[in-house]
Order: sequence, then structure tokens, then C-alpha cells
Amino acid sequence: MMYSERLHPWVVIRLLPKMQRTVVARFRNRSDAEGHLWALKRLMPDGQFVIVFDVGNLDLGNPMDQES
Repeated sequence: MMYSERLHPWVVIRLLPKMQRTVVARFRNRSDAEGHLWALKRLMPDGQFVIVFDVGNLDLGNPMDQES
């Protein structure tokens, strides 16, 4: 995950047929993502959109190795 993507973790995604999806936009806070989602639903009422919080690929390692 690129640095700029980590700065904008809230993602508006458009759901497409056959389990496909596309990222529409990324935002720093959920409120901005919800506002954009509201506008998209008014412009494209038949479109399916969701908001997700994208944490990327976290490399947590083995928690047992981190004991002190």
C-alpha cells in the first residue's frame, strides 16, 4: 500500500456484476466518504456503492515471537 493510500484509508467502492469492484475515491475521514457516497447515489441511483476502511496488508508476524 502506497503512502498516499495510507493517508486516505476511507474508500468508496462501486460494486459491479460478477463480483467485480472498482475504487471510486479515497478520503481521509469517513464523513467526506459518506458525502461523496450520497452524491454518487443521487447521480447514479441504480449503482451499488459501499464505504470501506482499507488498512492494507498488515504484517503482524507471529504474535508468539513478540513476547518479552
